Amino acid sequence: MEIFSIILIVLGLSLFEIIISVDNAIINAEVLGTMSKKARRWFLIWGILIAVFLIRGVLPWIIIWASNPSLGAIGALTASFSSDPKVAEVIEQSAPVLLIGGGTFLVFLFFHWIFLEPKHYGLIGERFIHRQGVWFFAVVSVLLAVIVWQAIKKNPLMAFGAHNTRL
Repeated sequence: MEIFSIILIVLGLSLFEIIISVDNAIINAEVLGTMSKKARRWFLIWGILIAVFLIRGVLPWIIIWASNPSLGAIGALTASFSSDPKVAEVIEQSAPVLLIGGGTFLVFLFFHWIFLEPKHYGLIGERFIHRQGVWFFAVVSVLLAVIVWQAIKKNPLMAFGAHNTRL
């Protein structure tokens, strides 16, 4: 991998993590403001444990293991830290399934925001689009059918990854 690609990936992931962290902090502050002191402490302790250790630690290992069952549980854990080209190739082969599932979820999340989330209107057409909320389900259903139809031609597991997207 070229140094430019590595720097670009690190910068992109860092920017993404910063934006998501700030957004999460704002939402947490809003939620915490409505809670008692005891509930706040519980929320912060368990929220940090779950977000940091479970979601950012255990979940990637489970995803690698689930998408590459031939590695086994311990193999998937050690593969995360391995520089073996064979392991990297196995993980790389599972990337399309994970990417189509995550990408489909993000597209559906975008349409959910466009059609269903309450907003303060500022742009021309926002109010009209929001009033068409009933069409959200039709739009994502047709989009999912097209994505699955195209994915099944390439790899049935990709179609499975896209189809299992829930909002």
